[in-house]
Amino acid sequence: MTVSYIIIAVTLLASFYAWKNHDIFHKWIFNPYQVSTNKQYYRFITSGFIHSSYMHLFFNMFTFYFFSRAIESTFNQLYGSLGIVYFLILYVVGIIVSDIPTFLRHRNNPGYNSLGASGGVSSIVFSYILFFPTENLYLFALIPIPGFILGLLFVIYSYYKGNSTGDKINHDAHLYGALFGLVFTIIIEPNIISHFIEQLSEFALF
Repeated sequence: MTVSYIIIAVTLLASFYAWKNHDIFHKWIFNPYQVSTNKQYYRFITSGFIHSSYMHLFFNMFTFYFFSRAIESTFNQLYGSLGIVYFLILYVVGIIVSDIPTFLRHRNNPGYNSLGASGGVSSIVFSYILFFPTENLYLFALIPIPGFILGLLFVIYSYYKGNSTGDKINHDAHLYGALFGLVFTIIIEPNIISHFIEQLSEFALF
């Protein structure tokens, strides 16, 4: 039983439990106004373990499943017993950090809510891209695109959508979770930059 599987199990159980208990759902969801007014800082964490629907839950956990195992294994190989600690920091702190811009933007808006593991999942995915930049990632699970290219497109898209009002998705969480994943990975593994550059130098698109 790896930490990745435990996180998936806890997220599934928390989401199912919250769906059946509306009071819990509203207590755990990320509401910046409640955080600011009533000092309910726990929402930074609890909101990352509940989801709005089966599809939302499936998409996040499906993505997490495919990338988390590689990162957890890589961390364990590089850092031994500290690997689990670093992995948990990458994921859990990624959830927290990704919601800070949302908190600052909406702390005076009682009607704004967000939830989901997207910030933590983005942290894992972008850590993976640093270690394996030329490995193909599959857009819509169908179209193969090298990780560093898809990552760049994802950052541009999230930044653009985060500054628009076209939908209710918290694109800021995606963006800042991704950035945290990059920064944290570079901090614990400074040589990853030279590794990343070396991998790109050997890359040929065709």
